[in-house]
Amino acid sequence: MKVDGVEIIAVNLEDFTEAEAKNYIDYVRERTDDPVKSISVTMCNDGKVDVDYTTQGEKFERIRRITGYLVGSMDSWNDAKRAEEHERVKHNVLM
Repeated sequence: MKVDGVEIIAVNLEDFTEAEAKNYIDYVRERTDDPVKSISVTMCNDGKVDVDYTTQGEKFERIRRITGYLVGSMDSWNDAKRAEEHERVKHNVLM
């Protein structure tokens, strides 16, 4: 079911209501500043509820630091700054 723009998946909960879904949405939103994409609520064998959620990531703009300035793009740079950036050693990011 989809409630307030959030996909709710209820596992092992046959009588799961929209009101309960809203409560879980509020619970998750209190714990994160990111937009909530989906929530999975699972009734475990021990009677406890497992809540798992995913958030929607934010668009990330690359930031460069050249001689003390933090910038997002090089549109306004002069030729000397562009050459300095071009000559820098680039490092790979491991994920």
